Amino acid sequence: MPTRRDVLGTLLGSGLAGIRLPAAARPTLFAPAKAPVIEWNAHLFSSDLQRYPLHPQATYRRDVSKDPADPLADYLKRLNSEGIDYAVVVQPEPYGDDHRLVRDALQREPQRLRGTSLFYPADPDAPRKLAELVRAEPRIVSTRFHAHRGKETYFKSFADDGVRALWKAAVDRGMVIELHIGPDYARQAGKAIAAFPGSKVLIDHLAEPHMGTGVEFADVLELANYPEVYMKLSGIGHFAKDEPNYESALPFTSRVIREFGPERMVWGSGRPGIVDFHMKGYSPAEIASVKGGNLQRLLKWRT
Repeated sequence: MPTRRDVLGTLLGSGLAGIRLPAAARPTLFAPAKAPVIEWNAHLFSSDLQRYPLHPQATYRRDVSKDPADPLADYLKRLNSEGIDYAVVVQPEPYGDDHRLVRDALQREPQRLRGTSLFYPADPDAPRKLAELVRAEPRIVSTRFHAHRGKETYFKSFADDGVRALWKAAVDRGMVIELHIGPDYARQAGKAIAAFPGSKVLIDHLAEPHMGTGVEFADVLELANYPEVYMKLSGIGHFAKDEPNYESALPFTSRVIREFGPERMVWGSGRPGIVDFHMKGYSPAEIASVKGGNLQRLLKWRT
C-alpha cells in the first residue's frame, strides 16, 4: 500500500514534500547476529538533595523524597530484569542544566550508558556550556529541546536565535538533536532541520499526538522526508490506556512506522515487547533494529 509520501512525491514532483529518498540514501538496517536492546528514555531522580539539588530555574519541581538516594542501582536492576543491554539516560527537567546526576551515572557505567543534556536556549552561554560538558564527558550524545502546547517555557519558536545557536553547537559536535515536541511545533522544527543540513534528529514519544490536531500531525509525518530524522516508538501510554501493549493505538503506530520506516524508528519506554506487538509482520531483523540496532548505528556505539 503506498504511503502518503509516495502519493505526495508523485503529485508534487518537486519541493521537500515531494522528496523520495533513493535507496542508496536510506540508512541500512543494523542487523548483526544479535542486535543489542537499547533504551532511550529513563530519567534518574535522587532523594539526595545535597549531592543533586533541584535547579532554581526548573520548569517543574519534583518531590524527590520518595526517590532512592542511588537511582542508578535501581535502574540497572530494571535493565537486567527486562533484558535491556544498554541505555541512554535523559537529563530531567527538574535538574535544569545541572548534569551532575547523569554524569555520575555515566562515570559508574561507562560501557553500558550514554546520556543526554538540557540547556536553556535563552541563556547566551548555553552553547559554551554544552561544549564544555561534552569535552568533560563525551558520553553525552544529545541535547534536548522541549516545545509543545502548554510548554512554551523554554522558547517561543525554533527560529529564536538562542535555539539556533544551541542547535548549531550540538550539530557541530555530531550530537543528536532530541525533540520533545507536540504536533503544533513540527512545521517550525522542520525549518530548523532544513537550516542545519546533516542534523541527526530524534523525535520523542511519537510527537505526543494527543497534544495536537490531525492537521498538525500531518506536519509531523512530513518530517519523515528528512533522511536523518528518527521517530521514537515510545510514550504510547500518554494517549492510550489499554496496557500492557496498547492495542488501541495500533492503527496510529502502524501508520507512523510506515512513514519513517523500520530503519528510522527507535524504541524508548515501557517493555521491549511493545516493539514486537506494534511491528507484527515486520522481519526479525527490522524489529531488532528498532529495539536497539538503529540506535547503535546512529550513536556509533561500540558494544
